[in-house]
Amino acid sequence: MSTPPPVTTGSQRQQRPAGSPPAGLAEGATDFDLVAAEYDESLPGHVVAHYIRKRVRYITAHTRPGTALDLGCGTGTLARAVAAEGYAVTGLDPSRGMLGVLRRLTPGANAVTGSGTDLPFQDGVFDLTYCVAVMHHVAEPDAVLETLAEMVRVTRPGGHVLVWDHNPRNPYWPLLMRRVPQDTGAERLIPEREVIDGLTLGGAKLVESRALGLVPDFTPPPLLPVVAVLESVVERIPLLNRFCAHNVVLAVKE
Repeated sequence: MSTPPPVTTGSQRQQRPAGSPPAGLAEGATDFDLVAAEYDESLPGHVVAHYIRKRVRYITAHTRPGTALDLGCGTGTLARAVAAEGYAVTGLDPSRGMLGVLRRLTPGANAVTGSGTDLPFQDGVFDLTYCVAVMHHVAEPDAVLETLAEMVRVTRPGGHVLVWDHNPRNPYWPLLMRRVPQDTGAERLIPEREVIDGLTLGGAKLVESRALGLVPDFTPPPLLPVVAVLESVVERIPLLNRFCAHNVVLAVKE
């Protein structure tokens, strides 16, 4: 994680999408502040590591190292892994508590407090802009649209935008979201079509949309290798793969 692009005010930006004042992502900040200190410990480490590896493999397979924005970076677990692959990552999150943990774990990290609906960066400064498990917290349709437009805006022409989020078709998410402290019931699982349409309206062209992931959080460590193999099989089976855990939408800015 290296020197971040210059932070700007709204009056300094060009081509700023019209919309309401910062909302959506910023509205969930208090809930994550409350759990920030225990957040990483509340998740099964072996399952987290599995998905971090999966996401890093996807990013490195589809993009080249360059400047990257991790929108909704939380405590920085994925940002650190992406940075280790040669990307200059800037993290942004509305939760000061989560960013405090990130800075403690990664001294000198570039971490900015802000809202996804009003990104404090100039146009076209990132080669890659991505968010993982963020959009269902943004929730409100207008805020989702604004966040997607902002992700495209801060990405350079020819750069990539990646949205990796919960798949509404997967029946396990409502069960899990009822028992994790950071989810309050205000969340909304976002269909991939809504993400695709939002990125397209923002000025990006779809590269691919697919469903990935199947390993649940309750997988015992000894069974992870077996479940991971099953996951890779299901991901390749048409129709059945529509029920995988995550929708993954990759676009390129035109």
